[in-house]
Amino acid sequence: MTLVENSSGPVLEVEDLARHYRVSRGMFSGEATVKALDGVSLSLSPGKTLAVVGESGCGKSTLARVITMIEPPTSGSFRIEGEPIVGADRQTLQRLRSHVQIVFQDPYGSLSPRQRAGSILEEPLILNQPEMPREARRQAARDMLKRVGLRPEHYDRYPHMFSGGQRQRISIARALMLRPQILILDEPVSALDLSVQAQVLNILVDLQSDFDLAYLFISHALSVVRHIADDVLVMYLGRVVEYGSRDAIFNDQQHPYTRALLSASPVADPTRDKQRIPIKGEPPSPIDPPAGCAFQPRCPIALDRCRAERPDLEKKGGTRVACFAV
Repeated sequence: MTLVENSSGPVLEVEDLARHYRVSRGMFSGEATVKALDGVSLSLSPGKTLAVVGESGCGKSTLARVITMIEPPTSGSFRIEGEPIVGADRQTLQRLRSHVQIVFQDPYGSLSPRQRAGSILEEPLILNQPEMPREARRQAARDMLKRVGLRPEHYDRYPHMFSGGQRQRISIARALMLRPQILILDEPVSALDLSVQAQVLNILVDLQSDFDLAYLFISHALSVVRHIADDVLVMYLGRVVEYGSRDAIFNDQQHPYTRALLSASPVADPTRDKQRIPIKGEPPSPIDPPAGCAFQPRCPIALDRCRAERPDLEKKGGTRVACFAV
């Protein structure tokens, strides 16, 4: 089911995707199932950015790992460039893996300290295009360094010789060496200073335009999401609670959880504190989630129905929202 309409065909289609884990409750309590993803659907078109937001533990990073084929889904399906991933043979999976790349949050931990920048960038080409001549690989690496705002002489430097922002640029360059169609950005600027964040975000905007990239942008920083996203997907305890265009989410949000998240986002407005909508309590344990709507124990407008039934996404206002009370 496509929840947000786009002018061009989607490069990524996800339908009712689930990822469950079996975990121990303790020595004498047996096992339980954690539903890290529980029926997630979305679509993403070339040149567009879909931001995925929500509190820690809502399933954002699990979604990234499944789409990058690091982990298999428990159920559901997804397609990359129209090709189904679930049930695909090894050759198809190997080919499609190069179409989806990921940039992680920590630029210090995602680069090997024993490799020079040029070697880091050339490695994907060696593994996936072994027939490429060595000099062509070197030139491709230098060209990509330039694309992300670094200089050719940086080719021979080790990661410890770069700043955090420069390391993240190298991570982005490495992810683009195979010219993927989808780039998953898992909190890509949260570890950087504010001024450096702006520089990296501007580079990402330029690269998206140059390569017609589709971005799945995972973030806690709603100010960043507002700057870069076309559409926004709000998750809570493994499920989508609201989904719509950036303008609809920020200006006409419907779900009480989305409203609370946005009200807590820092803004340069001294009167904003008066408008803050607190979320009471802590997120429920994913091992023992509440019945009905998972947000209902913390929701200020929950109905009796919310405690017994789980709402599906329905069109309300400018977004699709899973809530009986709006």
